[in-house]
Amino acid sequence: MRVVLVGAVLLALAGGASLKELNVSQPERDVLSGRVIFSTICLRCHGIDGKGDGPMKFTPPVADLTSPAVQGKLDARLFKSVHDGKKNTAMGAWREALTDDEIWDVLAYVRTLAPEAAGGMGSGLR
Repeated sequence: MRVVLVGAVLLALAGGASLKELNVSQPERDVLSGRVIFSTICLRCHGIDGKGDGPMKFTPPVADLTSPAVQGKLDARLFKSVHDGKKNTAMGAWREALTDDEIWDVLAYVRTLAPEAAGGMGSGLR
């Protein structure tokens, strides 16, 4: 029975929409709102330019949000880091303080922190 069900699903997908058509596009993110939230919350640790040089110091050091290591990450990975926090670092979970949309707006702003050599808008990995 299980094989028949799996087969039916595969046939439906094969004859149906392509994966590109099945993707739901993300709504446009509000970079200005993200900048305001960043300035209010994130600046303390990540610094005014996102380089990890904020007034609060931690061990291990806070992430440089302009670095290729951060800018090269997929948006979903960055979202998870903000939403759930990062174990064994100062990065706490913000899921209780920020809505998902606010986190996405902050990440849209973080993408603008990429150095000019990288196009100024992050890796483009979405």
